[in-house]
Amino acid sequence: MADANGSAAPADVASTPQAGAVGAVPLPKIKAKKATQRACDEKDAKGKLCCGHLKRWYDYPKEIGAIVGASAEIYRCEFCQTLYRPDFSQPPHSYTLRY
Repeated sequence: MADANGSAAPADVASTPQAGAVGAVPLPKIKAKKATQRACDEKDAKGKLCCGHLKRWYDYPKEIGAIVGASAEIYRCEFCQTLYRPDFSQPPHSYTLRY
C-alpha cells in the first residue's frame, strides 16, 4: 500500500521481484535456419507470423555461448529474439568470400 506521500510501504517493496534473481532469464528457443531464410517464421499465440529480420548476433552472453558453443554463427530475430542456427548444407558466412 502507499501512504499519504505516495511512497510504497515496506511490505510492497519486499514483494517485488528482483532483477538479479536466479533463474529469471528463460532459455531462448533455438531453431534451424533454412538455406535462403532471411525472416523469422515463428508464430505467436494467435498463429500470426513474426516476420522479423534475422540479424547476425556476434556479442551474445556467456549463457547463450554455453548452449550454442563458443564463436558460433548465430542469428537472432529482431522482434521475438528467437535464435537460429545456420543451415549446415550452406557454406558459413564467417570467413572471407572467395571468388
